[in-house]
Amino acid sequence: MSSTDAEIERGNEGKTDANSNAKAFFDVYGPEARADIVLKETEANSTLNLQDVQGLATWVLAEGFMPSWVFIKNKPLIPKVVMLYIPGLDAGLYLSQSKLLKSFKECCGIPRAVLALSCAADGMHTIDALLTCKVKRKRDEAEHIQKKAARISQQGTSLSNASVLDLKDDLPFPVTYYTLTAKQLEDNGYCHKDPEFLSTLPAPSGTPGHEILALDCEMCITRKGFELTRVTLVDITGQVLLDKLVKPANAITDYNTRYSGITHEMLEGVTTTLADVQEDFLRLVHKETILVGHSLENDLLALKIHHDLVIDTAILYRHPRGQSYKTALRVLTRKFLSREIQDSGNGHDSVEDARATLELALLKIRHGPSFGMPSSTLARKKLLTVLSDSGKTSSLIDNFSIVKRYASELSNAIPVSSDDEALLKARKEVKNDRVHFIWTQFTELFSYFKKQADNDEKLNTSIAEMIALLTCSKPTGRKSIAYNVTSELRDILKRIDNRVKSLYSSLPSNAMLVICTGHGDIAVVQKLRKMLSEQRETAHCREKIVKVLEELQAQAEVGLCFLGIKH
Repeated sequence: MSSTDAEIERGNEGKTDANSNAKAFFDVYGPEARADIVLKETEANSTLNLQDVQGLATWVLAEGFMPSWVFIKNKPLIPKVVMLYIPGLDAGLYLSQSKLLKSFKECCGIPRAVLALSCAADGMHTIDALLTCKVKRKRDEAEHIQKKAARISQQGTSLSNASVLDLKDDLPFPVTYYTLTAKQLEDNGYCHKDPEFLSTLPAPSGTPGHEILALDCEMCITRKGFELTRVTLVDITGQVLLDKLVKPANAITDYNTRYSGITHEMLEGVTTTLADVQEDFLRLVHKETILVGHSLENDLLALKIHHDLVIDTAILYRHPRGQSYKTALRVLTRKFLSREIQDSGNGHDSVEDARATLELALLKIRHGPSFGMPSSTLARKKLLTVLSDSGKTSSLIDNFSIVKRYASELSNAIPVSSDDEALLKARKEVKNDRVHFIWTQFTELFSYFKKQADNDEKLNTSIAEMIALLTCSKPTGRKSIAYNVTSELRDILKRIDNRVKSLYSSLPSNAMLVICTGHGDIAVVQKLRKMLSEQRETAHCREKIVKVLEELQAQAEVGLCFLGIKH
């Protein structure tokens, strides 16, 4: 039998199973029965959040909680749920361009408003809210985790070859889940446009690079400020791969020994330059290498190297007082590794610090995002894992990083690079009777907004137009910003509408389509925030830019949820 014949035979078996299940339901509900959605009347000032949208999928397909905002009629008849994420389409844009987006209403009826996450978050936080969920731990499981955390804290942990093996086991989330997002990199000072900075490069073909390395640097003070005087890299077993003293380019005014551990005697005779250690570093750290450290932006700044794949333990272990604060490495080490570091009186030891950050990162990776958080009866799990535990198969159709981050072992991971490819794969997956949940997103609108925000000339023109709209006198009504719908934007909205119509038409009977739009145009909001925080000189009054920002942010934080059942 050929492989194609085998696939057809397996597909027919799946259809037979699905048909027999459907028949069993029809015996109860009747041959004319069909699933349906009844949106409940909204209470005053009530708005859905992303967890409400995500919770609907777990209610329909798994053992979730019954949603309070919608009634699902004949729920067991729903064979699958398709969740489509369209970032960039907020309520204001949809309402102003509803004629271009008529398929949304035709397929799913009138949408419900969804309160998106703050614009301070990025798109990854929205996807995280939709593709992960909090599930109640069993009492014995919660007690086991608490005891395990206490035992780890009492006994400490150590790096060994077992660490490598542990990363190949079934982890709660993949290692890349813990790397900083583009927004986190920018907010925490990792993004530098200095032409003197070098960037890590892809590993040479056929060369097995290091998956994870930990970095720590020590700096002294020169007449030009902080400069690198020691750099250390350790591998996942704690083995030192690089540990060199560096002679600063400028005269040292303060060895900063209390913190750096560097003395005048240590640097006597040292001729290694920054360029020398940059060369050594780039031989070991490639673009694909995950770099672990504590407030690594300072280390990379001293090295004058740009690297995007970072696990920062200062961010990984949240401070009790919020994101504006960071817990010291010695405090985390004492709490979770049960040992003291940086207490010798001779300053920091970069080898000791690098190993500590690596061990802290591995603890989080092994035990999941909730490790180190206040004890709770709730645990965060991937949505696809929760569905798999209920016997449901999922297909995740998205860009490679999203697929790698959120796919479960038993799900179909399907990376794509365009909206047209995403639509093609989604239409194929909805016809597979063995698949119960499909996730995909259309990103063309979000990419358009990002391109517009990155164009300084267009951005300044837009700001001027928005200021004029807000400041012009109106006899009545609230001043607001209207969307400038260019011909390019109109074409994008038309293509999105056609894709939604095509996806809906391919659904089997009684399948549910959930469309969530998340944020509106957060690219321009984040650009204006950065402009204000950096106090850049602009042609516009700062107070007026603040007003524009407030209006844009309020507009972008109202998303939409569309629900439809294919009949």
